[in-house]
Amino acid sequence: MNYNSVLKPEHVIYVAGHNGMVGSAIVRNLKGKGFKNILTRSRVELDLVDQSAVNKFFRNSHIDYVVLAGAKVGGINANNTYPAQFIYENIMIQNNIIHGAYKAGITRLLFLGSSCIYPKLAPQPMREDYLLTGHLEQTNEPYAVAKIAGIKMCESYNRQYGTHYRSVMPTNLYGQGDSFNIDNSHVIPALLRKAHESKLSGSDTLTVWGSGKVQRELLHVDDMADASVFIMEQDDVTYEKHISPMLSHINVGTGDEISIADLAEKICKTVGFNGDLIFNTEMPEGAPRKLLDISRLTKLGWRSKISLETGLKSTYGWFLQNQDGLRT
Repeated sequence: MNYNSVLKPEHVIYVAGHNGMVGSAIVRNLKGKGFKNILTRSRVELDLVDQSAVNKFFRNSHIDYVVLAGAKVGGINANNTYPAQFIYENIMIQNNIIHGAYKAGITRLLFLGSSCIYPKLAPQPMREDYLLTGHLEQTNEPYAVAKIAGIKMCESYNRQYGTHYRSVMPTNLYGQGDSFNIDNSHVIPALLRKAHESKLSGSDTLTVWGSGKVQRELLHVDDMADASVFIMEQDDVTYEKHISPMLSHINVGTGDEISIADLAEKICKTVGFNGDLIFNTEMPEGAPRKLLDISRLTKLGWRSKISLETGLKSTYGWFLQNQDGLRT
């Protein structure tokens, strides 16, 4: 633990969305660092869209730090199919958690966003100050607008109420606990499952959405969790040297990118599928590039540790062990 950390072993830390890929990784990381007072609630126990329920929960709990990892998430198809649900549920969750924490006197919170907050055609790599400088990618605009609102809500509460609400913006995440639903998942779990099923069926081909030319930066969720806890631990003086009141979010990524075509080949190698790749250019593929500028984070002293090859291998292994219990 950071010697000057504002996060103490005795603190009660509430992780909203602990059953999700990111939330569960943060819980694992906190436990690995010796934190024992981790508070969680399932969706059945606490509906984050229900404001009165959230307020009651905060009033009746003695929480020192909130991690807002709960969100409605999905890939291109899910964002295109359910835009109203994505913007409504995410804004409601954010509003309820952030305002509820403030009303309960909780001054420390970490908000998890997404790299989709940046303009579709933003210069690469994307710096934090590119926010709100251009049009968003249409396929996930509702989700991105919600995440931008979350960032600005945290900044606004800090400015008006003196809270210490921080925001991290991860690049494309993958790893254990991800959704492997082919229709609604992100690119890595979708391709892993497609390659696995193609291998089992003896198919000679695997279809990939888009041209395969778009570039993506990919971060293992355990690295994301480690970066999140690292940001939570930073003392206020150190943290505030790297941000401004109106630009307080910090990018989290690897600093590297790969084309979808090359990624698909790596996934096929990981799975052991030897067929041909077919690129369906009639399907959407999102922004041409999404590489984050991670200089703020590296200046603070954090870098990713899990290589893409290692991450793909462990993610496929997790899928094989858990595929029977996964949502179709």
